[in-house]
Amino acid sequence: MSLALPDGDPTRTLAHAHGGPPLAGRIRAVPGDFEVDEILGYGASGAGEHAWLRIRKTGRNTHDLARLLARHAGVPQVAVGYAGLKDRQAVTTQHFTVHLPGRPDPDWSGLDAEGVEVLETSRHERKIRRGALRGNAFTIRIRDAAGDRALAESVVATIVGKGVPNYFGPQRFGRDGANLQRVVRLFGGAGRRPGREQRGLLLSAARAQLFNSVLAERVGRGDWNLPVPGDVFLLAGSQCQFAFDPDDGSIPERVAAMRIHPSGPLPGRSCRSLEPDDQVGELERAVLAPWHAWVDGLARFGLDADRRALRLVVEGLSSEWSGADLLLRFSLPAGTYATTVLRELVSER
Repeated sequence: MSLALPDGDPTRTLAHAHGGPPLAGRIRAVPGDFEVDEILGYGASGAGEHAWLRIRKTGRNTHDLARLLARHAGVPQVAVGYAGLKDRQAVTTQHFTVHLPGRPDPDWSGLDAEGVEVLETSRHERKIRRGALRGNAFTIRIRDAAGDRALAESVVATIVGKGVPNYFGPQRFGRDGANLQRVVRLFGGAGRRPGREQRGLLLSAARAQLFNSVLAERVGRGDWNLPVPGDVFLLAGSQCQFAFDPDDGSIPERVAAMRIHPSGPLPGRSCRSLEPDDQVGELERAVLAPWHAWVDGLARFGLDADRRALRLVVEGLSSEWSGADLLLRFSLPAGTYATTVLRELVSER
């Protein structure tokens, strides 16, 4: 299989929706420039077999901290639960559970680790599971931001009113997009077959690349946030799907109000996910045609086809200048990326 894969970060050349970034600046110059506060949507019950911890970490990834908690509590790592992965190069607040049946909590203040601060402890009756996450709140400082400030404020207002393309961020593709080369080898049967966890990461990267390719085409056409004949729509905040109905005059208004969103493909084997037809069906088939081996590979590895919203709604977006630095605050739902918001405003230098 021969594909013209992008060199380096595959998101770097994706189409912009709002005219391209009006600013250039330094992103994550230090971990404290990128703060993430996890939003679970529920709290500890106060009783149960699981210790519940809310932890602020700096310069550590989630797996590192899970191993540290397991070692401190004297339990296997599988006893530690968390809802999602957080970046190393950031200051992140995250929730964990540690299964301690019939045992008291260890002295959590005795955690001997740089960059780890236990903010809250309690008890809970269940383990926190991967995916049990409502979203994340971000506070991001762009240092030495240079460019057209008035235009940047205009882009912020546009993002508030229209959202941004819901691209998968560069984190999904590994350092410099290296996971996509591994996908080529996986689907081509070359080299050693990766383990289950690594295989899952590669399959996720493959689907993300295909989705981003379709979304970039829609962004280039200017209809990524408009209803097009054949669209499959998602209700905002849910996975409920329904097909474009030319006789339903409410669809354009509901799309404009961001109550429903056009969707794009997450390819895999056939399942209950709706398939687009008409203009959108033709567009998606054309974009995915060069990637047919990847589409077949995803089905062969057992992934079910699904749909993902083309548009990302950015909640509570605000901007504030502090000298040459721009401070951004906003919240995003689970499974979406702050980098997709930043790329519309700032190019990194």
